[in-house]
Parts: sequence; structure tokens; C-alpha cells
Amino acid sequence: MVAPNNGNSREAEREASGGGGVVRVAALGDLHCTDSARGVYQPLFQRIAESADVVILCGDLTDHGLAIEAEVLAAELAVLKGLPTIGVLGNHDVESGQQDEVRRILEHAGLILLDGDAREVKGVGFAGAKGFAGGFGRGTLGSFGERAVKLFVQEAIDEALKLEAALARLRTPQRIAVLHYSPIKATVENEPAEIFPFLGCSRLEEPLNRYQVTAVVHGHAHNGAPEGKTTAGVPVYNVALPLMRKTYPGNPPFRVLDIAMTATASAGSNTTQPPMGAALGERPVRTAVG
Repeated sequence: MVAPNNGNSREAEREASGGGGVVRVAALGDLHCTDSARGVYQPLFQRIAESADVVILCGDLTDHGLAIEAEVLAAELAVLKGLPTIGVLGNHDVESGQQDEVRRILEHAGLILLDGDAREVKGVGFAGAKGFAGGFGRGTLGSFGERAVKLFVQEAIDEALKLEAALARLRTPQRIAVLHYSPIKATVENEPAEIFPFLGCSRLEEPLNRYQVTAVVHGHAHNGAPEGKTTAGVPVYNVALPLMRKTYPGNPPFRVLDIAMTATASAGSNTTQPPMGAALGERPVRTAVG
């Protein structure tokens, strides 16, 4: 069930969720951090720290996949002060062939990077992969013809298999899928139709439906649509930073998923109370899930 959140108190959220409380997950992507961005993201991360229990970063964390860009972002992430932060890499993060060093730097800063991996945090399961291009529905590129085409399609299949393997490992009632590329056409709408095939692939959708994912977050499509659903009704959110800024100009540019937990799932998760003053000023876009 997905419904608007009207700013209820934590006590009301706990009661509405059957006594298990709510885990607040802030999601955004496409930071495109450059080597000259020192201090640029600190105010944004401070707002996130005031609004969430867990953070998700949906790829394109750096602009050209350079180690120096990752070092700048790592310093910016210090503002989160140990808040659990989960992410995936995007296509920009592998542009310069320094992705292993980018990963090392960001993981040293505390970012949990998923690449076909799964992680449970505060009772919520997270499964992540970068994803890949290939198109949607009947327009999905098939493995036929030239070797280059077959290699392209195989990359999309491999990323879908990574996502499937990660989801299969989770045993939590609430499961969030983290991607960079979109698994559905709906959240790339508004982009030029000619580039749809390069913004995501329907091959990513099948495991989301089969494993009954609670919600999906992705980035990549800067001019796409903020929300959509898989064919099985799984909610999908495009949280690319440029799109969030354009779509919700009066709000901080990230989405908060309020994940309702059962009493069992949340036992020992120690979700934090909102800090004093967190309700002041503009509020992030919030969505109740579960």
C-alpha cells in the first residue's frame, strides 16, 4: 500500500503500522559530484540526516568516475555521521575505468555499495545492482545478429541476474530494490523517446515482481517521471536529483519512504526520533510504504 504521508507523529506511525514503528528511508541519485564540489552537498546531506534512518544513493555518485571526485563525495558524506547509507554505482561512475578505486574510497567512507548483493538494515532488506540498458516491453533488444548486439544484451541479462540473486537472499518482510537504470518505461516518460532504450530495461522488472518487492528506487533518467508501477503493482520511484528538483521545487530534492514495520521485524532496530527542529521549513517528499 502506498499513500501520502501527512506528517504524523512517530507514535501515530507506530500505531498505524501495527506496533512495529516506521523506518524512514531517504533515497536520491545522480549527484554527479565533481572535484570542485567541496561543501556543495553538505546542506543536502544535513537535511537527509534530519529526515531519515537509512539513506539510499542510486548511482552516478560521481560525474566522470574519477577517484578525486569520490574523495570529495566521501568528505561530503561525513555530514551523515554514521547514518546507514546504501548505494549502487551508475554509468558515470565507471566512465574513467577507476570504478574499483571509486568503490574503495566510498566504502572506506562508510557507504555500503551493492552489486548483486543484499543487506539488512534496521529490519529492512535492501538488494541492489546497477542495472543496464536495453529497452522496454516489446521494444526490449533481443540477442540476435552481430556479436556486439549479443554482448550488449548479455550485459542486461547479467545485471538482471545480479538483482535476482540479491533479492533471493533476503528474508525480511519489507524489501527495497536499489538500481541506477530503470526497470520500467513509466519512470523514463518525458525523456526523448529515442533514448528510452538507453535508460533502462524490462529485464530488471521480472525479479521485482517475483520476489514481491516493497518498493524500487532508481535514478539515471533526469527528465523522466517520479513514479510508476511494475506490471504486478510494485511501486517504482525515480529519485534522480535533477528530476526531484524540477518536480518538487518547494521541497528538499530527495524522497523519504516511510516503511511500516511489524513488531517482530523492527525489534532491536532502534529507529531514531526526528531531531528538534526537523519539522521546520520545507519538508521532503514522503511516501508511506508497506
